[in-house]
Amino acid sequence: MFEEQVTKVKITSVAIVVGMSAMLAAVVTDHWAVLSPRVEKLNATCEAAHFGLWRLCKKTIFMMKEDPQGKGCGPISLPGAKNCSYFKHFTSGEEAEVFEVKTQKEYNISAGAIAIFSLFFMILGTLCVIFSFGKGRDYLLRPAGMFFAFAGLCIIISVEVMRQSVKRMIDSDETIWIEYYYSWSFTCACASFTLLILSGAALLLISMPHIPRNPWETCMDAEPDTLD
Repeated sequence: MFEEQVTKVKITSVAIVVGMSAMLAAVVTDHWAVLSPRVEKLNATCEAAHFGLWRLCKKTIFMMKEDPQGKGCGPISLPGAKNCSYFKHFTSGEEAEVFEVKTQKEYNISAGAIAIFSLFFMILGTLCVIFSFGKGRDYLLRPAGMFFAFAGLCIIISVEVMRQSVKRMIDSDETIWIEYYYSWSFTCACASFTLLILSGAALLLISMPHIPRNPWETCMDAEPDTLD
C-alpha cells in the first residue's frame, strides 16, 4: 500500500470507528422510540414507554403540568418508577395488551435479525482493513468497503422496519399509545448508516487503481527498450 493510501485509510478508519460506535449504541440501547398515552388530567400518574430492538421499558410519571413539547405523558426524562422487560420473540408474550406482541413480533424479529447481520458485516470489514496494512494486501480494501456499505444498508433497513412497527402500533385501534417520537438511539442508527455508507464508498475509491492524468503518462513512465 502506498503512503498516500495509508493516510487516506487511516482518516477513513476514524469515520468507521465513529459509525461503528453509533451503531453499537443503537443496537444495545432501548431509546429508539418514546410512546405516550393521552393525558386525561393533571396531578395524576400516566404511563409512558420507550423501546429498542430487544426490550420495552415502561415508566410511571406523575404529571403536574402539561408537557411543553406536546408529547403527552412526559417527557420521559421525568422521575418515576421504571419497569423493563425483554421482548419474548419466540414465545407467547405477556405484554400483548401493552405492546401488542402478537402483531409486532414479526417486526421486532426482523429488525433484530437485520441488525445482527449488520454487526457481522462490520466485523468482516474491520478484519479486512486491519489485514490490508500488510505488504501487498491493499486489495482487501475493496471487500472492506463493500462490507461496510452492506452494514450501513442493513442498519437503515432495520430503522425502516422499526419505523413501520411504530406507525402500525400507533394506527391500531387497540393500542393505548397516541403520541410518539423517535429518540437518540434512532438518531445513532441513522448517523451510523451515513458514516458507514460514506466510509465504504471511500474505501472503494481508495482501492481503485491509479488513473493517469493524461494518455501519455503511462508510456512516458515506462523504461525505454534497449536495442541489442
